[in-house]
Amino acid sequence: MKRVLDWNKYIEKAVQTVAEGIVMLENNNALPLESEDTVSVFGRIQLHYYKSGTGSGGMVNVSKVTGIVDGLIEAGVKINKELLDIYNKWDEENPYDQGSGWGGEPWSQKEMPLDEEVVKKAASISKKAIVIIGRTAGEEQDARIEAGSYLLTDNEKDMLKKVRKHFEKVIVLLNVGGLIDLEDIIANKPDALLYVWQGGMTGGTGTADVLVGKVSPSGKLPDTIAYKVTDYPSDKYFGDMKCDRYTEDIFVGYRWFETFAKDSVLYPFGYGLSYTTFDIDLIDAKNNENESIINVKVTNTGKYKGKEVVQVYCEAPQGKLGKAKRVLCGFAKTKELAPNESQSLEIVVKNSDIASYDDSKDNHCWILEKGKYYLHIGNSARNCPNSFSFTIDEDRVIEKCSQALAPVTEIERIKAYEGDNEVTWTMEKVPMSEVDEEKRIAERIPAEIKYTGDKGIKLADVLSEKHTMDEFIAQLSDHDLSCIIRGEGMGSPRVTAGTASAFGGVSDRLMDFGIPAGCCSDGPSGMRLDCGTKAFSLPNGTLIASTFNRELAEELFEFMGTEMIANKVDCLLGPGMNIHRHPLNGRNFEYFSEDPFLTGKMAAAELKGLHKVGVTGTIKHFCANNQETNRHFIDSVVSERALREIYLKGFEIAVKEGNADSIMTTYGAVNGLWTAGNFDLNTVILREEWGFKGFTMTDWWANVNYRGGEPKRNFYAPMARAQNDVYMVCSDSSCVDEDIENALKEGSLTRAELQRNAANILGFILKTHAMKRMIGDEDTVEIINRGTDNDDTDEPVVFYDLDKKVSIDLSNVKSVKGENYSFALIVKNEGWYRMTITASSEQSQLAQIPITVFAMGTNIGTFTWNGTQGKPVSYSLEMPIFSRFTTIRMYFAQNGLDLHSVDFELLKAAENMDLAFAAEEK
Repeated sequence: MKRVLDWNKYIEKAVQTVAEGIVMLENNNALPLESEDTVSVFGRIQLHYYKSGTGSGGMVNVSKVTGIVDGLIEAGVKINKELLDIYNKWDEENPYDQGSGWGGEPWSQKEMPLDEEVVKKAASISKKAIVIIGRTAGEEQDARIEAGSYLLTDNEKDMLKKVRKHFEKVIVLLNVGGLIDLEDIIANKPDALLYVWQGGMTGGTGTADVLVGKVSPSGKLPDTIAYKVTDYPSDKYFGDMKCDRYTEDIFVGYRWFETFAKDSVLYPFGYGLSYTTFDIDLIDAKNNENESIINVKVTNTGKYKGKEVVQVYCEAPQGKLGKAKRVLCGFAKTKELAPNESQSLEIVVKNSDIASYDDSKDNHCWILEKGKYYLHIGNSARNCPNSFSFTIDEDRVIEKCSQALAPVTEIERIKAYEGDNEVTWTMEKVPMSEVDEEKRIAERIPAEIKYTGDKGIKLADVLSEKHTMDEFIAQLSDHDLSCIIRGEGMGSPRVTAGTASAFGGVSDRLMDFGIPAGCCSDGPSGMRLDCGTKAFSLPNGTLIASTFNRELAEELFEFMGTEMIANKVDCLLGPGMNIHRHPLNGRNFEYFSEDPFLTGKMAAAELKGLHKVGVTGTIKHFCANNQETNRHFIDSVVSERALREIYLKGFEIAVKEGNADSIMTTYGAVNGLWTAGNFDLNTVILREEWGFKGFTMTDWWANVNYRGGEPKRNFYAPMARAQNDVYMVCSDSSCVDEDIENALKEGSLTRAELQRNAANILGFILKTHAMKRMIGDEDTVEIINRGTDNDDTDEPVVFYDLDKKVSIDLSNVKSVKGENYSFALIVKNEGWYRMTITASSEQSQLAQIPITVFAMGTNIGTFTWNGTQGKPVSYSLEMPIFSRFTTIRMYFAQNGLDLHSVDFELLKAAENMDLAFAAEEK
């Protein structure tokens, strides 16, 4: 099948997403900009738009990032060029700090000290000022309550104060991945304040569309903004190095604030202003046995065109369980309405979406407790002028479950109850696990498929239904089965260069059986291709959630899916679905919201878009990955109720409505057991209760343990028993693994369990484009309107063997400004290496010609040559090389350098993957 990917339409859809995801918190006649306005833009981040966060969620190589100033200029806005030149000059003298190493980029950049005379002069040219404040975020570290992270720096505060003093109108834009402190910003009384988030490579265009009024803002807050971080009920234990106790239980975000702490809220969940106004009228509402059906009419009562989001919140009776006073259970977004135009919307609220989970002894069920239920309808958690109610006469069990994933450590939790004229709270003990886990696992060991040896059956014969999957799997030896549960990477030569892993056909023998190697690529915001190949950088998860527009997300990810086919990628490692439990979590930008219903619905929409073209997303991190600090060893202690209502609910929606077929577990533990080897999570809840049909994987180099045992990497037996199917990743998935062999001999792992893993993996692979390529039915993609401003080629990445030492000839490589040169290493010995680059230049001795070196997509350092009079000059650095397949990319910032060679020499060998995490665990 031939497909066409129109890059211009892709851009248009991303721009629309950015515009619809921007949340306007304040606007005192400052926006939209008028055609005659000249605008002065302050803040160095105007020159370095944050398209995304860092780490696997943001490392997308792009040809161009359109920043906010770029977008404004393209939209015809008159920019104060003199001020822009001042920023450009200062920026050249104070280069952007890229940091070095994995997760090493600073989360903010030094701000230009602002001379008051500069501000006064700018104010004489223009009446309106835009102040841009930026923050990045990412893996390995959480935000901190300090300047340059969650708080503003002194220079940022000084900038705001001076701009406010001299300008008639001040517009503040927050180019950030998640929430930051607003106290100092609001103290300066900005006339407009907008979260513009991180909008990918087209973020500036979408932002400009809103600022100039081409699009009226329609984004809504996916999180509650409280006055202080300490107002969030999760704050007490967040950041603990060993144990994070979820004592707030189900009262996350607005569930807490709208029930117990309204006065702590600065901006409520679901809030967002428009340039126009809307009326939401309740036309009809009715409840039947399984659902409530609500019909509303939305009318644009203002002077601008725009969209509105109708939100439905349930207020359930407190009953014996205790409930939040507001729980999002439905939403819908209008089309763009002209002034005085109306649209009717129907919102269906399923009873299962308003049920509570009873985790008390012998119950373990989803239940509607008897009493009066209110459905509040409006445009935020705080503003719901319409209500509809119905009564349930007796307790109604919606679904009976088994106790699963419950705590083994005593913990107390908040419980709501009906007090005198108000809902109040107390603390209660959480029900403990009473499950015999070993017995539960043993009872579910499947029957073994008798080994037949090679009968000549290929996987394509299963696809064509000539043979059954059992007949195919019967051919696989113990060694074959041990190989198929190990993904290979990163940068495996079996799949697209620079991607995260290969899975499935990871040995020559498995390939002989007709099993293709499937390909995984980071991440939620677009394909990370460490060899330097350019890809489309998408808006971050928080921005997408802020659109509250499922149809738009589905359309955007259909484009994403087609781009994946063009790059032979089967699984995009996203969407990220963890809950914004605390505003300091470093990966909040990858995730959607503090609310599980919104999270699940938006993830399901993205998956539907990918599935339309036959690729998929790997939903992650399953589950309760809500802290980056010490993430490999943190134990999240949380009640079964909170897990099911908050931290698992989004995943459940993605599985049941989005047909998720690939899931990644976390690095850490939930209730004492690392998720990578958690049977309750990966089998009882996911497969038995939700009906998941697909394959699961660990996070990269994750720890695994048995209950009570120490966690360790490359621990396959407990993973396989839990029905977590693939360990990501191994340097060589085809080698003999003694741990698996010993586990089979000892009986702690059975051949039947490995066959079950294989069936999950192969069942998934049958539906992939990798399988289509294997049988000669490959889809082709023609990309049109992309332009020629990228240095991608169809030349394959060259692999060099690195056995302690190698010298690679680069005599045919010359630096060309803005281009990359990539190659890959097949590493025999992991460890610390000295890398030496030798080059020469005929340019003057004052010339500065830098090369920035990336290993596995991570910046490891920059070398700068001056003119060398044509003589070779060498520079060296020490670097860890921890992956058998390591992609090296050199980025050339200037012309004029003739490369001679690059050399690698082993300094200190490392025996295991601990090298990759040494800095974090130290």
